[in-house]
Amino acid sequence: MKITNILNFCLVFVPLPILGKLLHLSPVFIFTTACLGIIPLAAIMGRATEALAEKAGVGLSGLINATFGNACELILAFVALQAGFVDVVKASLTGSIIGNVLLVLGGSMLAGGWRYKRQKFDRRAATSAATLLALAAISLTVPAVFHYSQFWQFQNMPEILMQEQQKLQGKEVELALAIAAVQLLTYVLSVYFSLQSPGKFKHPHKAIEARFIGHVAEQEKAAKDYAVLWRQIRWPVLVLFVSAIMVAVLSEYLVKTLAAGAEMLHLNKIFIGVILVAIIGNAAEHSTAVLMAWKNNMNLAISIALSSGAQIALFVAPVIVFAGFIIGKPIDLRFNELELLSIIVSVIILAFVATDGECNWLEGVQLLAVYAILGAGFYFCG
Repeated sequence: MKITNILNFCLVFVPLPILGKLLHLSPVFIFTTACLGIIPLAAIMGRATEALAEKAGVGLSGLINATFGNACELILAFVALQAGFVDVVKASLTGSIIGNVLLVLGGSMLAGGWRYKRQKFDRRAATSAATLLALAAISLTVPAVFHYSQFWQFQNMPEILMQEQQKLQGKEVELALAIAAVQLLTYVLSVYFSLQSPGKFKHPHKAIEARFIGHVAEQEKAAKDYAVLWRQIRWPVLVLFVSAIMVAVLSEYLVKTLAAGAEMLHLNKIFIGVILVAIIGNAAEHSTAVLMAWKNNMNLAISIALSSGAQIALFVAPVIVFAGFIIGKPIDLRFNELELLSIIVSVIILAFVATDGECNWLEGVQLLAVYAILGAGFYFCG
């Protein structure tokens, strides 16, 4: 039986979590069927992204796919934040970053390298994404350094420490809001730069150039070109949009049943956020990036993995910070030592394997090995 047929068969699991909730079935049933339902939806998103890439260009397609995938991550984070699982929310951010850098990119390099031995990609694009992730690592390190620098001042004075604890928490939230503002601004400017850079996100019909020409004939031609382009990409865009909504709905059911699953599997909250929630929330990018690498489209695979990781750090994280402040459940950006180590290690190893313009299956194995080691650390940290 072909893999496509198996994935199509798994579509029967998509409505089951909803029915399970309506019929008050076991939370384990809802959790399991939601996981199985996300798998075919992620595959459909991969096929739609491939079709969109042929019409709209590799860079734009990767950006669209990463954005849709991160919508799931946002919903997961919002639901968990409203439920008071702040540690799970922050852990899911960590897991999404290291998951895209190590798991998704490693799986893509392994799949593509196993089939084509050695693959080449745009080194400049990978270096730019790696720089953004380095900025993310810096921005997520500062709150932890700030916390411990303040804490160490009063470590030998417990009475003063108790008095300063509330003030310190308020300062950490204010620091998180300031960092979030800088992250969002950086992300917006990076997207603008990518769209304006020569050779990137180029419109296949060159209609963008016509916008800057004052002649009526050229403007009419541009309008026709946009109409032709929309007719070519509207179905892939529609499929991506509908699939992303369904993945987001199933992800919400997953969050609400994670507690029951964790109790049965004896897992700690940090491991749930870093591994389970992160993988589930980013399942669309995971499968799509590996699929693109398998089809020898490593540029798109790296664009999906690294741009999604950068979006998590520079877009999703600050949005969650602002949302938490608005709904009255403020969240800081102070991660624990193991989470910070994971992010920093991921950025460092990325500089070695993803900025030379080529990759092979062994580099993919190395990235996956680092992810497995970090995963083991999170499993035993609770």
